[in-house]
Amino acid sequence: MLVIIDYGVGNVRSVTNAFRHIGADIAVSCKPEEIQKAAGLILPGVGASGYAMQKVAPLADLICQQACSGKPLLGICLGYQILFDESHEMGTHKCLGLIGGKVIPIPPGRTVPHMGWNFVEPAIGMRLFEGMEQGKHFAFANSFYAEVEDAAAKVATTEYEGITLTAAVEKGNIFGMQFHPEKSGADGLNMLRNFVRICGVK
Repeated sequence: MLVIIDYGVGNVRSVTNAFRHIGADIAVSCKPEEIQKAAGLILPGVGASGYAMQKVAPLADLICQQACSGKPLLGICLGYQILFDESHEMGTHKCLGLIGGKVIPIPPGRTVPHMGWNFVEPAIGMRLFEGMEQGKHFAFANSFYAEVEDAAAKVATTEYEGITLTAAVEKGNIFGMQFHPEKSGADGLNMLRNFVRICGVK
């Protein structure tokens, strides 16, 4: 069974529906015992990083412990951003620190927020993109992006109004997507299928 961690920061229903649509054995919970028993964890979220870290604080140590033990962890949108060391959204906030890097504003002179479909180019060997054509379009909705500073991480990128932004990241058993796979049609669902496969469940 996979567990979507419900820490009170949005879009749990749409992510849950997407996993159920592909037939995954999924539960929504914030109970430590269920998080510990899960074959894989999903950390969703929409909104601001500081608020998210306040809400996830009671579970932060457990999430990090489970990820560091080798359990697959997938962060989506805001859940992806709080995987990094810190966020500079509405102040500077310490995040989970599972991937080296920081979340910073999209530079001035671009349309913010970054909304809509953008082409994503993954690094070779990124497992969430396995079995897919090299490069696909996915649905974004963000004003901040991750500047990855972790040599162990593989990165997928997207071009947005003249700059290159990180779109997804993979570091061992830790995965993250800035875009919304649950809103990205068949390709987004295929990425979720790949995560289910990585977790070793049907």
